[in-house]
Amino acid sequence: MKRLMDKVFACMLVFALFAPADASAQRRRAVRVRHPRAALVVHPGHPLRRALPATVVMHPARKVVLVKAPLVFLPALVWTAAVVTLPEREHLVWQDSETIESDDGWVDTNFGIDAKGNALFLELTGKADLNFAEVTFANGNVQVVDFTEKTHQTGLYKLLDFADGRQVMTVRILAQSKSDETKFSVFLSK
Repeated sequence: MKRLMDKVFACMLVFALFAPADASAQRRRAVRVRHPRAALVVHPGHPLRRALPATVVMHPARKVVLVKAPLVFLPALVWTAAVVTLPEREHLVWQDSETIESDDGWVDTNFGIDAKGNALFLELTGKADLNFAEVTFANGNVQVVDFTEKTHQTGLYKLLDFADGRQVMTVRILAQSKSDETKFSVFLSK
């Protein structure tokens, strides 16, 4: 009987040492989907020449979008972070969000959009290092927005402005969370 009690006590001790501190942390871990780690792929002609992370956690797009034109990379634009206000709801034509966690490291996330608009906005909830974004248009042009690997705080920022009303196919963002978790929301406005 003593041996059985010793085993039960040992199991309880191990559980107490490795169990999350609170029930919400336990629920987060239980429902978290582990995304695969893979080599970062940049296509020929990508304008950034600095060393990029070798491997990343892949978050695939929830909506698969097919670009039917050959990809042509435009010269990279260096991003200037300026907090802005979001256009009125009736001017928003598309939005989606993705959450990444600090223990993921660098994350390659992709948003399938396939909608026409005039500007893209990026909202951060949390703190993140941003590397680059790729905005792919229906004609195959890819505009790389260089975040220069800087850390940014919670806020709403204009990601890219294109007043000619273009068909945006996808937005790809390479980032890593510097908070426990960071939520990225992308908006397309008309």
